[in-house]
Amino acid sequence: MLRVRKLGIDTSQETVAFLSRHCAVYRAEEFIALARIEIAGRQRRIVATLNVVDDPAILGPDELGLSLLAFRQLDLPEGDSVEIAQAAAPASLDHVRAKIDGEELSAEAYRAIAEDLAAHRYSKMEIAAFLIASARFTTAPEVLSLTRAMAAVGSRLAWNGGMVVDKHCIGGVPGNRTSMIVVPIVAAHGLLIPKTSSRAITSPAGTADTMEVLARVDLGPDEMREVVAREKGCLVWGGHANLSPADDVLITVERPLSIDTPEQMVASILSKKLAAGSTHLLLDLPVGPTAKLRDRNRFVTLRKLFEYVSDQLGLQTMVVATDGSQPIGRGIGPWFEARDVMQVLEGDPAAPRDLAERAVFLAGHVLEFDPALRGGQGIARARALLESGAALQKMRAIMAAQGPPPAACAPGRLVQDVVSPRDGVVSAIDCLRLARIARLAGAPIDKGAGVDLFKKIGQPVDRGEPLYRIHAAFDADFRFAARLAAEGDGYAIAGRAAV
Repeated sequence: MLRVRKLGIDTSQETVAFLSRHCAVYRAEEFIALARIEIAGRQRRIVATLNVVDDPAILGPDELGLSLLAFRQLDLPEGDSVEIAQAAAPASLDHVRAKIDGEELSAEAYRAIAEDLAAHRYSKMEIAAFLIASARFTTAPEVLSLTRAMAAVGSRLAWNGGMVVDKHCIGGVPGNRTSMIVVPIVAAHGLLIPKTSSRAITSPAGTADTMEVLARVDLGPDEMREVVAREKGCLVWGGHANLSPADDVLITVERPLSIDTPEQMVASILSKKLAAGSTHLLLDLPVGPTAKLRDRNRFVTLRKLFEYVSDQLGLQTMVVATDGSQPIGRGIGPWFEARDVMQVLEGDPAAPRDLAERAVFLAGHVLEFDPALRGGQGIARARALLESGAALQKMRAIMAAQGPPPAACAPGRLVQDVVSPRDGVVSAIDCLRLARIARLAGAPIDKGAGVDLFKKIGQPVDRGEPLYRIHAAFDADFRFAARLAAEGDGYAIAGRAAV
C-alpha cells in the first residue's frame, strides 16, 4: 500500500498521479510515465495519468502524490493507504477509434464517451484524437446525440416548471459583457433568468470573472436557487453546479489546439443550457473580420445547426447576428468591463453607448419570450427598465444576495499608452490582437489588468494621440503586453478624406 500525499499542483481537468522512481512498494519501471493507472481507495476508484518522480525531496518511496483534482476526486485524507494498478483502456475508446475511421456514431456511443470523459478516464492524447476526428466529420444528428449525452452525465437544475430564459454569446469580441446588463433588465421585468457563466480560459475575461469584481460568484446549487427565488435572476460561475462536466474536460484540450468547430460549439453551449433547466434561449452570434464568425455564410450555417438541435431538444431558441467588427464598450479585462457595465446601469454620461445599445437590443429579444408582452414591445420595455433605474436596483439586489466579492481590486498600477503613428481615422480594430494584449497584461488572473480603449472605428485620431492604455500589476506581464503592442497595436488608421 502507498500513502496518499496531496501535491499543490493544478492540472486543470486532468487527474494526475506521481510515483517515486525509488518506490518501495511497486517497481516504477512497470508503470510507464504518462500511462494511465487505477487508484483504489476505501470507497472510490479513479483513473489518473502517471508521472514518475526522481527527486526524493518531492516524494517519498512509500508515497503516491496526487494533483489537486485527483486528490479531490479520491476523497481521502492525506496519509491514507491506496493501491495502484495498470488501468484498462475505457471501453468507449472503441467508439473513438471508429470516429477516427470516419464512422457516424450512435447515441449510445456518445453516451459512453461522455460518461468516460466526465469520469476523467481519458488521457489528453485520447481526447485530442476524438476532437480532431470529430472536426473532420460530424453529422447534425451526431451533434444532437453528443449534446444530450453531455447534459445527461452531469447535474441538472430544476426550477419547478414555468419559463426559464437565458442569453448566451459565443464570444470572440472583447468587452462584450452584455449579460451583466441583460440579466437585471430581464429579472426586473419578472422573467426567471438564472445565469450560469464560465471563467475565461484563453480570453481576457469571462462573465464570471467580471461579475466577481462586484459580487461573489462561486455559489453552490442550493445558494443559487435561493438567490433566484428572491431576485428572479443571478450571475454565477457554473463550475460549482457541475453542468455538463464532459464538456469542461473537452474544453481543456479544445482551447490549446484552437479547435472551435460549429459542431463542438453547439454541443458545448446547448448541453449546458439543457442541464441548467433553460426553456427559452437567445443566442448572440457576433460576425466580423476578427470574430469567431468571419462572414454571413458562416453565421447562417451555425444558426441552422443551433436551430436544428434546439428544436429536437424542445428548447425554444432565437438566434441573432450582431456586429463583431470591434470591441464592445471601452474596457477589456474584468475591472474595466465591470466599470463599463455599472456605468450603463447607473446612466452615467460617460457610459459606452455601444454596450448600452447592444444590451438593450438583446434584453428586448429575451423579453419577447414573455407571452404577456405585446409583440415588438420588447426593446422599448428593456429600455424603459434601464432608464428608469429598475435594472440598476435589481443588479444591486442580485449583488447583495450573492454576497461581496472575495477581494477589492483596482486598475493595474503599471500603465503605458499606445499611440497612433499617424493622423487619420480608425478604420479597423483587430479583436484578437487586443484580447491577446490584455491577456498578456495579466487579465483575468489579475482583475485590474487589461486594456482601456480611447478610440473606436470611425473616430478621428492625431499622430501621437493615445489609442488605448495598457494596465498591468506585474513587471513581467507589463513587458509582455507592451512588447506585443509595439509589434502590432491592432489598429488600422486610414487617411482622412479631403474636405
